[in-house]
Amino acid sequence: MKKFVFASVLALASISLVCAPMLRAQESITIKDPAEYNAYTMATTQSDPKAKAAALESFLKTYPQSVVKQTVLNDLVDLYQQIGDQASELSSDDRLLQIDPNNLKALLYSVVIKKQQAQQHNDQQAADDAAALARKGLAVPKPAATSDAEWKTLTAASYPLFHSAAAADAFMKKDFKGAIDEYRAELMLYPPEATKTPGPGLSDTLQLAVAYASVNPKKPDAADLKNAIWFYSRAWDYAPAAYKAQIEKQLDYWYNRYHGSMDGLDAVKTQAQATEFPAGEIEVAAAKTPQEKIADIIKNTPDLKVLALSDKETILAYGSKDDADKVWAVLKDQQTPVPGVVLEATASQIKVAVSDDAKQSKTPDFIVNLKEPLKDAEVPQPGFEYKLQPAAELDGTYDSYTQIPGTDTSAASAQIVLRDGFVQPEKKKAPAHKPAAAHHAATH
Repeated sequence: MKKFVFASVLALASISLVCAPMLRAQESITIKDPAEYNAYTMATTQSDPKAKAAALESFLKTYPQSVVKQTVLNDLVDLYQQIGDQASELSSDDRLLQIDPNNLKALLYSVVIKKQQAQQHNDQQAADDAAALARKGLAVPKPAATSDAEWKTLTAASYPLFHSAAAADAFMKKDFKGAIDEYRAELMLYPPEATKTPGPGLSDTLQLAVAYASVNPKKPDAADLKNAIWFYSRAWDYAPAAYKAQIEKQLDYWYNRYHGSMDGLDAVKTQAQATEFPAGEIEVAAAKTPQEKIADIIKNTPDLKVLALSDKETILAYGSKDDADKVWAVLKDQQTPVPGVVLEATASQIKVAVSDDAKQSKTPDFIVNLKEPLKDAEVPQPGFEYKLQPAAELDGTYDSYTQIPGTDTSAASAQIVLRDGFVQPEKKKAPAHKPAAAHHAATH
C-alpha cells in the first residue's frame, strides 16, 4: 500500500538545548596540561561551525584521552547537526555512546538519522538499528545530576520519536500490529496540538491509519477498518492542503468498503477532529452486506450495459448466480477497455488490477490474453497503469469469469478473462496548425 508521509519538522537544535543540563557535570573539569588547555581553548573559540568542528576533531586526535573528551564529543554532535553533516554526526554519536552509553541526545540524534535513512532507501538494517537504539533510549535511567523537571523535558522531546522509530521498523517488517502499538504509544505522549500541525505527530497519525488498514487488507477485521477510518479522518482533518486529496482517496476507499456508500463519512470526520483517540466505540454507520450493495446497484441501474466496470466486477464477485449470470449475459463477447495497474505481463498475456480492492491487495482481477504477441520492448513492466484514451489503453473481449469465494483472510472476488486483447497506443495531439503567412498584392 502506498504510504503518504508529511515532511517532518524535527527541531533537533532545540532538543540539543534541553539536553544541555546533562552535560553540566563535566563543565567544571579542569585541564591541567597547558598545551592541551591552549589547544582546547583555540578550538572552542572558533566562530565558524565547520572550522570549530575541524579544530575539535584535531584536538581529539592529539589528545584522545582528554578529560574533556565527552564534552568535546557533545559539542561535535551539535555542530554536525547544525552543519547538516549526517555521516559525521553519526560518527560523533557513536563515539559519544562508547563512553556514555546512556547519553539521551546521542541516542535520539542517531535514531532520527537512521530512521530517515531507512525510509529514504527502504533500508531494513537502518530501521532495525534505529529501533534498537530507540529501545535503549526508552530504558535510559534519569541521571542523578538531572532534576525531575529537566528529565521530564528531555523525555517529552525524545520518547515520542523513539516510539515512532520502533513503529517504522515494525511497519517495514509488515508487523502491523506491533506498529499499531508503537504508534499509539507515541501519539499518546504528544499534546493535542502536536497532532494538528505538520510534524511527526500528524504524520504518524496517518501512518497509524495505514497500519490499521494493512493488518489484513484482503479481509480486514471490522474493528481494524473502523480504526483505519477514524485515523484517516483525523489525518485528513489537519493535513496541509497539498496532502488532502491523497488522504481522502484512501479514506473514501476504506469507508466505502466498510459501509458500502459514502453517507455518514462527514460525521466521522467531525468526530475525529475533536480528539485524537475516540473516547469509546468508534461510531461508523453499519456496513452493508455485499448482497445489499448489489441490490442497490441493480435497483439504480435499469440498463446493466451502462454499469461501471467496478460495479460489474462487484456483482460477478459477490452476486447470486442469477444476478451474476444477468450481468455476464450483457458482458459476454463484448469489447471493453481495461484501465488498471499491470501486475504481470508476458508477450501474450497481461494481468491487471482494475478494482481498488485488487490494487490494494495486488491481486489481478482481469487477465487479458492478447490477439497478437507483443514485441519484447512493448511488454509493460509491473506497475505500469493503463488508462482510457488518449493515454495508452488496453482493450479485450469478455471471454469467461470465475467467482473466487472468500476465506478467513481474503474477501470474495472475481477473476475475469478477456480474449483478443490489444493495446491502443497513446494518442498524440496533432500539432497546432499555423496558417501560412498571407501574401498581399502590392498596391500602387
